[in-house]
Amino acid sequence: MQGRLSSIIDGKIQAFPWTEWQDEFPRAQEIGLSIMEWTLDFKNLKENPLMSKEGRDRISILAKKHNVSIPSLTGDCFMQKPFWKAKNSEAQGLLSIFDSVINACQQLGIKMILIPLVDNGKIENPQQEKILIDACLKYQPYLEKYNMTLMFESDYPPSELFRFINLLPKEQYGINYDIGNSAALGYDPYEEFKNFGNRIINIHVKDRMLNGTTVPLGEGNADFNLVFKLIKEINYNNNFILQTARSYEGNHEGVLLDYKNMVAKWINIDEV
Repeated sequence: MQGRLSSIIDGKIQAFPWTEWQDEFPRAQEIGLSIMEWTLDFKNLKENPLMSKEGRDRISILAKKHNVSIPSLTGDCFMQKPFWKAKNSEAQGLLSIFDSVINACQQLGIKMILIPLVDNGKIENPQQEKILIDACLKYQPYLEKYNMTLMFESDYPPSELFRFINLLPKEQYGINYDIGNSAALGYDPYEEFKNFGNRIINIHVKDRMLNGTTVPLGEGNADFNLVFKLIKEINYNNNFILQTARSYEGNHEGVLLDYKNMVAKWINIDEV
């Protein structure tokens, strides 16, 4: 996850690394990480390099030079200012931003865009859900044309997430499965994978305490042996994004390398 190889900003676990974003490419290459999930905050959104041609050109140069691809984007901006909760002119303005982000991703070659339906982006009633679904469905022809997908991370219980994602066609819409968030909510991985395992197209690897915050992998409520067994059973063949706990000693590369090695072992696990 972009930002995990940069200094912590204002004590936040995740934020766009304004002063170090270019340095993350060689840092990732150095420890053998070949995928970066871009992050986009609402604050100063238009200044994010993703949102200008010059910025996208610079990203492309760095990505090619350091063999780092950017297949996905976490749209924290949508969670921070959800258009499905806004009214009138504010809603129109946020929908315009949604459009500009999708177009910017297409121009850079980002194929998967994450809409987080958690925290401030949490769906609170059927009307909000309908607004979101209707807006996303309008992009189906565009997504199909450019082989892109919108994906959702949600705090819905497994059966509700099954209902929600089946309102959208499988080819252009999927689920981002966050191991840590599910663990914090106390959800049963068996129930999750039974309900929506066939719609998972991206996975965030992190650990959290039950009803609590992010902690180092293996120190929280996530049952990684079980989860990775279930991941293998659905023949998942997409990306694993390290959205892991931060190093407060500044050893960002060392911590991510340790996590990378832990995930490699779980991916190859044969039994629980």
